[in-house]
Amino acid sequence: MTTFVLVPGFWLGAWAWRPVTAALRAHGHEVYPLSLTGMGERAHLARPDTDLDVHVTDVVNLLRYEDLHDVVLVGHSYAGAVVTTAAADRMTDRIAQLVFVDTGPLPDGAANEDFTPPQQREHNAAVVADHGDGWRLPPPPWAELAAGAADVDESVVALLAERSVAQPWATATSPVRLTGAWEKLPRLGVLSSFTAAQAREMAATMPLCQHMAGDSWRYEELPTWHWPMLSRPAELAEILHRARPTA
Repeated sequence: MTTFVLVPGFWLGAWAWRPVTAALRAHGHEVYPLSLTGMGERAHLARPDTDLDVHVTDVVNLLRYEDLHDVVLVGHSYAGAVVTTAAADRMTDRIAQLVFVDTGPLPDGAANEDFTPPQQREHNAAVVADHGDGWRLPPPPWAELAAGAADVDESVVALLAERSVAQPWATATSPVRLTGAWEKLPRLGVLSSFTAAQAREMAATMPLCQHMAGDSWRYEELPTWHWPMLSRPAELAEILHRARPTA
């Protein structure tokens, strides 16, 4: 049995992991899907000062108060920064493996929004100012994003439209703070919107992606859109099941 902690990215809560959670539990694993502060069923707790450090503390406190050890810590998208910082700065001794779902670790001092192209960054800032009370980024137009994804059906779009919530913007603009201790941990990248070859190329040419290559990495490709836990949950769960640490 392996203990998995599943951390969702922007706009989502623990609910997005439900099919993956069920499949992993059917294999006999212990699974903790997590809604970060201000997200999912904890949406009412969102505040303008809800930032990356608050979300890191969410993970740290789950590990501490549930007394979790030898954890496979899984982060999707933005949560790649959350799980890296949580594992590196505070709880490295409790983590057996890091899994990055269609994402990677940012270098020390970088923020999630730094990875966004300048034109999109300006657009996001305008949306936050005009439609997010100056501190929240509303969910994207899910139907438009799903239009180009052959394996995303209407039920997934409807679920996202119903349950996604605005993302506290400080989580995107606050920088990661890393000690480097996390780098000794084994890492798996599950890639959906880009390939392993592209990941290695980005690591070689883009400073923000410098940590996405090396002997500690393995990659599995799961081609779909950016949210494989919703479009291909069974396959994602099987990858996680196979990738669990062995004695």
